[in-house]
Amino acid sequence: MKVAVIGCTHAGTAAIVNTAKCYPDAEITVYERNDNISFLSCGIALYVGGVVKDPHGLFYSSPDQLADLGVETKMLHEVTSVDTAGKTLHARNLQTGEEFTDTFDKLIVTTGSWPIIPKLEGIELDHILLCKNYNHSNDIIEKAQHVQNITVVGAGYIGVELVEAFQMNGKNVTLIDSADRILNKYLDHEYTDRIESSLKEHGIKLVLGETVSRFEGTNGKVSKVVTSKGEYETELVILCIGFRPQTDLLKGQVDMLPNGAIIVDNYMQSSCPDVFAAGDSCAIRYNPTGKTAYIPLATNAVRMGTLVARNLVKPTIAYMGTQGTSGIKIYEDNIAGTGMTEAAATDEGMTVEAVTIEDSYRPEFMPTSEKVLLKVVYEQETRRILGAQIMSKVDLTQSINTLSVAIQNHMTIDQLAFVDFFFQPHYNKPWNFLNAAGLQALPTISERNPVTV
Repeated sequence: MKVAVIGCTHAGTAAIVNTAKCYPDAEITVYERNDNISFLSCGIALYVGGVVKDPHGLFYSSPDQLADLGVETKMLHEVTSVDTAGKTLHARNLQTGEEFTDTFDKLIVTTGSWPIIPKLEGIELDHILLCKNYNHSNDIIEKAQHVQNITVVGAGYIGVELVEAFQMNGKNVTLIDSADRILNKYLDHEYTDRIESSLKEHGIKLVLGETVSRFEGTNGKVSKVVTSKGEYETELVILCIGFRPQTDLLKGQVDMLPNGAIIVDNYMQSSCPDVFAAGDSCAIRYNPTGKTAYIPLATNAVRMGTLVARNLVKPTIAYMGTQGTSGIKIYEDNIAGTGMTEAAATDEGMTVEAVTIEDSYRPEFMPTSEKVLLKVVYEQETRRILGAQIMSKVDLTQSINTLSVAIQNHMTIDQLAFVDFFFQPHYNKPWNFLNAAGLQALPTISERNPVTV
């Protein structure tokens, strides 16, 4: 069996390693247009901020390691076209310019995503940077050393992590987003209000509800960001607006979402039987809605890449879908979320309710007992849990993994009230805060069984 793999980051590495182990006789060829593979991009802010000193720890594989598995990795090779029907691909060696055609029995597409680059006046100015790969991170670090005023455009996870890293390195930081809240796709206002206050307390300037319209420069370098409502002086701009799947190679050959994300079935198979896809290049089933969605997360990518290998020859293990579970640490706050926010569920047209509790996570007689803020969103009619968010100074984020499983298994908020959790004063109360949320949401007996007099 001849297997071709296009792209080698999270999903690609998982697919390659597992394919080599599952099918030791397979001939596996990897095409990667960059000069490195398997970079853990979610560690960029830690690297930029100096928390991670040695960037080599952010790589979890190498061409040599893949070679030990019998895999041929063609670095700095760009695949320029694919013929899924004829099972051929055309590639170019970016160092020599040599072009050639290769064949495959199975094709694994793990081309990932690329940052959205707005078509704005001044976008070509120097010191306007992207934040996606290892080379980007080095460029950011090098240029940030020589400036004091930095602007980040986009208040998602990466943008917020970067402004924190820059501020901790003594920079003057401005964060711009067209939405009126930071992290609005991941958290409801009860959380974003507190995080915004924390960022402001640390001296970060928040410019929300403003859309960037152009960039102005001096001597070829960016010097000002102009928005729909104001102008902001700067010496360096990092674009963190979002990502799009890199799937132009397969347009018109496999089914895709409007944004280009490849649609795969539960076995990672595209509409073309011998073409499989995983990671940021494709769409997946979002369990809270049951619909196909684009959720580019490293966790989704490695699971999907592993499943590609397991299902490459025949359907073996089905994908269970995702809740889009994620977490972030901002200064002293540990934050995580899974499934839908209340705002997202409402936008989806769902009728939902939510329960929010803030309580000490363990008994007050203990030497310390930090507060935990927990919100659980559930469907009004079925009472099925749809999402949850948590925030605390102590790390309680693993509780969100528990709620992720609850969503995946279609549990109700009423069932959450009585799930069996252990009690030990070091860690929690007799009623775990997850139980407490369920209990608070329980309707009264009269509400359940109204009495007619």
